[in-house]
Amino acid sequence: MEEVVAGIDIGGTNTTVGLVSKSGRVLAKDGLKTRHYPEIGDFVSAVTQLVNQQVENLRHDLPELKLKGVGIGAPNANPHHGTIENAPNLSWHGIVPLARLVHEQVHVPCKLTNDAKAAALGEHQFGAAKGMKDFLVITLGTGLGSGIVANGSLIYGHDGFAGELGHVIVVPDGRLCGCGRHGCLETYVSATGLVRTYRELNPQASEDADARAIAELAQTGDAIAIESYRRTGEMLGFSLANSVAYTSPEAIFLFGGLIRAGELLFKPTRESFEKNLLNNYKGHIHIHPSALHESDAAVLGAASIIWNE
Repeated sequence: MEEVVAGIDIGGTNTTVGLVSKSGRVLAKDGLKTRHYPEIGDFVSAVTQLVNQQVENLRHDLPELKLKGVGIGAPNANPHHGTIENAPNLSWHGIVPLARLVHEQVHVPCKLTNDAKAAALGEHQFGAAKGMKDFLVITLGTGLGSGIVANGSLIYGHDGFAGELGHVIVVPDGRLCGCGRHGCLETYVSATGLVRTYRELNPQASEDADARAIAELAQTGDAIAIESYRRTGEMLGFSLANSVAYTSPEAIFLFGGLIRAGELLFKPTRESFEKNLLNNYKGHIHIHPSALHESDAAVLGAASIIWNE
């Protein structure tokens, strides 16, 4: 009998749904627009119909196919309760019992966690962290997320929200963050943070200057764009060195759109990291890009919530 897990990645704009085998093969993948479903009941119906349709399509060739469970990666997800709680970039306000609502439609185990923790589980299950018991995954997109694995288990904390490295304050009274505080790491190290740094260095910058445009400028030798990446990497390396002091990981993996810049980001990050490490860690902890293919990583990570159990 062939078993598959449905992986659902929920973003503020798009939701991706896929079926994943135990070996990490993505057997089906599709998506829908999250914002087209302002009512949570309509969203659950649409997403579970997509899962059921994918399963039925695969059963034409694999009649014994069984859906083992549904894993969901979502913003502000509380894995202890299976809820999305007060997510600012989603239409559904308050506390949404998403795991229960999906379970009522598909009748298989349903678990959820946030996208960065799902990425850590995916790296552990299917990526370069296979066999590791202690590592960090840092997701670098619009914001900065993190997943901490210690002694082979993902760290959730007593409330389910542990591992918010993006909201460690690195500059007291610094840049305003979406969380309402000032100086959080993600305001300096993220696609948004990179753009803010570039604009501070170049006040005449075009309004269209986004992270991708800055990367292209840096590749052509633009000094301000290169300096923007240097400062971003320097802050990331400094913060990762601090995180090592209380997690002692075997390795650190970076994932997300920002790492497409390659050595523009990795070189200053590694240099700052080594410079700021405690002596007994120097030379022993390496920073790598994620081994998961970016187009499948979100679905693999979400599915890993079930496969990991």
